[in-house]
Amino acid sequence: MDAKQLYEQLRKLQEPKGYYFNKDMENMTMPLMESLLENKKRFGYMACPCRLANGELELDKDILCPCTYREPDVKEYGACYCGLYVSREWNDGEIEHQTVPERRPPEKIIF
Repeated sequence: MDAKQLYEQLRKLQEPKGYYFNKDMENMTMPLMESLLENKKRFGYMACPCRLANGELELDKDILCPCTYREPDVKEYGACYCGLYVSREWNDGEIEHQTVPERRPPEKIIF
């Protein structure tokens, strides 16, 4: 599977739920799709490309893309932490684009 195939597959699943991909395909969406595929090769699962994965599925379940935090992020900010998933309003510029704070508990973040 390549990044474009992954994009199409996920788009069909997520848009009916109200989650859209960032319309900046060149600088955001497609590079993040490629990173998801790289994480799948590296870990065996698509860990969030914007966070450091532990490399153990059990420890990373909350950051499997789409992560546990996407729903509250998009609801509150119109975009997820990565800016990969956004609301239609965010993509249309109807709401302010803000930095989305990290919701993952500090004890789960590796450095």
